[in-house]
Amino acid sequence: MCGIVGYIGYREAYPIVIKGLKRLEYRGYDSAGVMLYDGENLKISKTKGKVVDLEERAVKEISINGTIGMGHTRWATHGVPNDVNSHPHLSNSGDLAIIHNGIIENYAPLKKELIKRGYVFHSDTDTEVLVNLIEEVQKKEKLKIGKAVQVALNQVVGAYAIAVFDKKNPNEIVAARLGSPLAIGVGEGEYFIASDASPFIEYTSNAIYLEDGEMANIRLHKPMKVRKIKDDSLVDPYIQELQMNLEQIEKGGYDHFMLKEIYEQPSVIKDTYRGRLHANEGIIQMSGVEDNLEKFLNADRIIIVACGTSWHAGLVAEYIFEEFARIPVEVEYASEFRYRNPIISSKDVVIAISQSGETADTMAAIKLAKENGAFVFGVCNVVGSSISRETHAGAYTHAGPEIGVASTKAFTTQITVLTMMALRLAKAKGTMSNTDFHRYLQELEIIPEKVKEALETNERAKEIAATFKDAPNCLYLGRGYNFPVALEGALKLKEISYIHAEGYPAAEMKHGPIALIDEHMPVVVIAPKQGHYDKIVSNIQEIKSRSGRIIAVVTKGDTQVRELADYVIEIPETSDALSPLITTIPLQLLSYHIAVMRDCNVDQPRNLAKSVTVE
Repeated sequence: MCGIVGYIGYREAYPIVIKGLKRLEYRGYDSAGVMLYDGENLKISKTKGKVVDLEERAVKEISINGTIGMGHTRWATHGVPNDVNSHPHLSNSGDLAIIHNGIIENYAPLKKELIKRGYVFHSDTDTEVLVNLIEEVQKKEKLKIGKAVQVALNQVVGAYAIAVFDKKNPNEIVAARLGSPLAIGVGEGEYFIASDASPFIEYTSNAIYLEDGEMANIRLHKPMKVRKIKDDSLVDPYIQELQMNLEQIEKGGYDHFMLKEIYEQPSVIKDTYRGRLHANEGIIQMSGVEDNLEKFLNADRIIIVACGTSWHAGLVAEYIFEEFARIPVEVEYASEFRYRNPIISSKDVVIAISQSGETADTMAAIKLAKENGAFVFGVCNVVGSSISRETHAGAYTHAGPEIGVASTKAFTTQITVLTMMALRLAKAKGTMSNTDFHRYLQELEIIPEKVKEALETNERAKEIAATFKDAPNCLYLGRGYNFPVALEGALKLKEISYIHAEGYPAAEMKHGPIALIDEHMPVVVIAPKQGHYDKIVSNIQEIKSRSGRIIAVVTKGDTQVRELADYVIEIPETSDALSPLITTIPLQLLSYHIAVMRDCNVDQPRNLAKSVTVE
């Protein structure tokens, strides 16, 4: 949600800010803006639309020189997407400029009070309220900008990452966070501010990630100061070395980031189990699990909390944990879990899954679980993210940066981590024979090669996409381990092609969705040879008898389903429990090609954001 970029130093700020905003486009946005200061003038240009629209407008509206700048991509919350509601926002005096990610929940009473005091508002945003509140505090209490921000933030309720500039104090940018991520790049005589490190990785490898409730006074020619917002106490910031590199966040010859990330899955699955899975020795070594093994072994149940694609990975994990380790598992939408007064105890283990590690609903679920005494284990992709810091222990997926809004490699690497966890617990509990344990380890080790083979279905998926690109609806069916894959396949199609799609357990089709099936309805059926094969063949016959158009994902060499299906995509054989890592591949490719053929923005689907840091 929203992208923040800031620069203060000796270089021209505009190119850095614009390039940074383009790197943050994956977060999802509907408008963009930039602020520059050239030593005399505070200049702003902003517009509804994309960063390229901002570039065209900025060069016409303002001079783009200046060594201090801030930029923003906005995902609308308060107020429709338009030029006026775009960031940056100025205070009434024109001296203060702000960019903001998040929501100020008590903006309405604050706005009412500020209007009484003579302030005029030009936008519908909560952000304009915040910048004027800071100005009011500054004037009333005669404070410098850093202290004024700190006092004002103690009056607001909500979540935010902000950067504030005061032209009366032009060698400083004040940054603060509560609930939304903010990274500060530390260079030689320069600083960078961003929602993540991608905008500044070619300039510095040193970054500070502000913790919740912290603010930073970022000053030229002076040491940066980090303080607690609540009590203004000083914090000794931890500077970490970035592991990301420029190549990881570029397309590398692919037409879209999504396609690049689909094709990265063989290597990132291997990266995820590298150093953890030792098939020949019969060992799984995960420090986050090993150090807390008793917590898992003594748990009454495991509760998995997640959103979107991560929730689907959690559903796969439910099957795996219960079958392998015989531990009861419940999978919850984090957004519902936080509000329904759930029963949680110290005997529960909560596994929180998030690609970004910043998902607001999942963060809130973590806090609720901790307050009730549960042990919380995080599975996320981004090192140093909020979830990695808030959980008691965890495991990174090592998928590398995922820029496409629609998750692909996040899904398969999350399943890889969760499968290794379930296998380790099964070994410790004795709920799986040594023979089966070794077989699964060996099978998991060769999964990357099978994923690579599944990627060879690309041309077949493209052919099928050409047939169904104009379908208004689509049904996805799977059973057992592949029911969550059906949900995920439908989600991918919805997200990037805007075709309405639903995923269902195949047996549930006859309890409602079968009413939708006719000669116009494409039905994607996940039907590998392992698992409930005979049952799903029966379901396919039910579809066939009602003239549904069947696209079947089958194991190589299958003949039975081939006779019934209109279109067949063949994948390599694997065990039932590991099949989601393979069956999801052609569904990703099918969605991708349909979206491309419909001329959709594959990497940045409308209305969606990569890192959902608001409710």
